[in-house]
Amino acid sequence: MALTRFERFLASILRGAVRLLFAVFQLLAQRREADRSVRRLPPITNPLLRVPAMRLARMIRRREVTSVEVVQTYIDRIQEINPLINAMVKDRFSLALQEAAQVDKLIEEETGGEDVLEDRLPLLGVPFTVKEAFSLQGMPNSTGLVSRRGVISATDAPPVALLKRAGAIPLGVTNCSELCMWLESHNHLYGITNNPYDLERIPGGSSGGEGSILGGGGSVIGVGSDVGGSIRIPAFFNGIFGHKPTSGVVSNVGQFPPASGQQPGFLCTGPMCRYAQDLLPMLRVMGGANADRLSLSSEVDLKRLRFFSVPHDGGSPLVSPVDQQLVLAQRRVVERLEADLGVKVQQLKIPQLKYSFQIWSAMMGAPGKDGKQPTSFAELMSDHGKKVWPLWEMAKWTVGLSKHTVAAIGLVLVEMFQRSQPTQFILQQKESLQKDLEELLGTDGVLLYPSHPHLAPKHHHPLFTPFNFSYTGIFNILGLPVTQCPLGLSAEGLPLGLQLVVGKQQDRLSLATAVFLEKTFGGWRDPGSIATATTHLDTWRGASTTAS
Repeated sequence: MALTRFERFLASILRGAVRLLFAVFQLLAQRREADRSVRRLPPITNPLLRVPAMRLARMIRRREVTSVEVVQTYIDRIQEINPLINAMVKDRFSLALQEAAQVDKLIEEETGGEDVLEDRLPLLGVPFTVKEAFSLQGMPNSTGLVSRRGVISATDAPPVALLKRAGAIPLGVTNCSELCMWLESHNHLYGITNNPYDLERIPGGSSGGEGSILGGGGSVIGVGSDVGGSIRIPAFFNGIFGHKPTSGVVSNVGQFPPASGQQPGFLCTGPMCRYAQDLLPMLRVMGGANADRLSLSSEVDLKRLRFFSVPHDGGSPLVSPVDQQLVLAQRRVVERLEADLGVKVQQLKIPQLKYSFQIWSAMMGAPGKDGKQPTSFAELMSDHGKKVWPLWEMAKWTVGLSKHTVAAIGLVLVEMFQRSQPTQFILQQKESLQKDLEELLGTDGVLLYPSHPHLAPKHHHPLFTPFNFSYTGIFNILGLPVTQCPLGLSAEGLPLGLQLVVGKQQDRLSLATAVFLEKTFGGWRDPGSIATATTHLDTWRGASTTAS
């Protein structure tokens, strides 16, 4: 199913326009560059920062360590790294220490034993962080919009409330892209967030602050949201784990901006963490009663699963080719699955994936069941105030007077030319892809698929490749659960990774596979302790030679 000549012509026009925009941006923007003399974070020295959340909770319950000690350790790490990465935008450290002291007192006075505490408060005393787009009582909830500078949350979003009810202690809120609709966490309220593996690169978005603080060792678990890859892309770029659950399991209430049109079916709230073993218990807590639909307590025998591997989207002219290091990493996963589990991984081509961006864009802009169009990005930017005129904002941006980022302004410009209804062809591709994937995966299938065509790009470079997120965005439209897994580091010392896609309500399959891959490939790596780029390059050259 090749693209028509007209579609290829439109794609070339779009690519040319983006190149021109990027060239102008480079000439006019006053980029906030990281200090080139400090390219890496300081290494982790406190062993508590290397303990998974569920193990921390057990240690706290058993009085092997106090909650105050754990919380203070994470506060110290955040204060050490946040000046470099700009991930946490508002802390609640004093309150967190008070709450930790209350936890320690509760444990001292508990007479029912450890099992009672574990059942009632599985995350008791464990610190966590929250994307600023979510309501966290007493914390800002601006989503990077300057006009919402004074908005303070009076309540907690339901997933945040459930984590707190399970005993977890919030440390603060983290940065995101303006209105959560770009893959670089940058806005004119909090500034730009850096990648902990290379401060000149992006941490992804829109949950990039979460990805960065977790990847840098300043948090062990966190809360993100995902409507086009906003959990999975930051998880990939920052070398951590992230999970986009089956649609509708975890509540999306309590975040800004609210979804509209058909978007509520695509938006997902989910866990982000450094250790794969923490994903499932976090999902169980965040899902509340809905988590029962996922049978998370059922054992998973990986040797009885069917595995499939798709190396790329089939060659969309809108999207970059997949980096060869990512191709090789996925090939190594296939080899280990076959060698260690005795399974046969089937290599596939799925032609409809070539239209991933068109499908995502059309469905995101489609009217809801009530016939109402989704709230436009321009309306969200105005936030019930003065109307935003994108051409005027672009003119103001060129002289540094706009309150909006160039990415946000560009999205409004694109929106002006977007169709309000999906074409029949795109709807056919979407329905065909939905049917084929659901039949393929069933209740025992796991699909390996690239997370993104590129390793973590340098700041602002996504403006040049704005459609690359379609590798993640397509699964929001399809409503399929996906787990993002780290797979070691590239020649440049940047995280590698891939997505594990499973059938609806089969989240436990990808979560169990993630635990296997963590044991096999080492999971998260401390960015302050990684080897030099030369060492990684030698390693990859050797691996490439062996593979060939």
